[in-house]
Amino acid sequence: MTRGPKGRLRVGQTGAMSMPSSGRVNPTSPLTLDFPQSLAVYDDYAAAQKTVDFLSDNEFPVQQLMIVGTDLKRIERITGRLTTGRVALGGLLSGIWLGVFVGLVLSLFAKNEDFWVTLLSTIVFGAVFGVVWALVGYAATRGQRDFSSVTQVVATKYEVLVEHKSAARARELLAELPGSLPDPFA
Repeated sequence: MTRGPKGRLRVGQTGAMSMPSSGRVNPTSPLTLDFPQSLAVYDDYAAAQKTVDFLSDNEFPVQQLMIVGTDLKRIERITGRLTTGRVALGGLLSGIWLGVFVGLVLSLFAKNEDFWVTLLSTIVFGAVFGVVWALVGYAATRGQRDFSSVTQVVATKYEVLVEHKSAARARELLAELPGSLPDPFA
């Protein structure tokens, strides 16, 4: 996050948070605030959401708030061991689905009596293609990645930001939230 002209917060221009775009966020984008200030930092999204909901219930202009996930982590969960057989089976199934899709599209333009021939031939071709493609890709790793996994990027902290012109009012309201001790310096 960086500050642009007039102190507007820009998400996605440079720094830790980036977006695959031209590098600029439209100043009229909902992802900008005028001179944002930290209202509170929470360990989980639910607490940050509760804060915004509380402010909304008390007639605070919530369009002047933003929840920003910070301290990003990449988590990779190992789901299993990869073997040549598992890779081939995965390629076969993917290829069959590709063949079904291509076969259905091609059968739209085929004669009615050619429907099954077109569909079955594209399924077989897709299956062969899928197996070969998967095995070539697996062989290219040369055993350096013999496992399958699922990855996810998660935030470990959630910061509620507020526009400077409403920061004092937001802090006053938030002080009334039961069990809330916001720490803007956390």
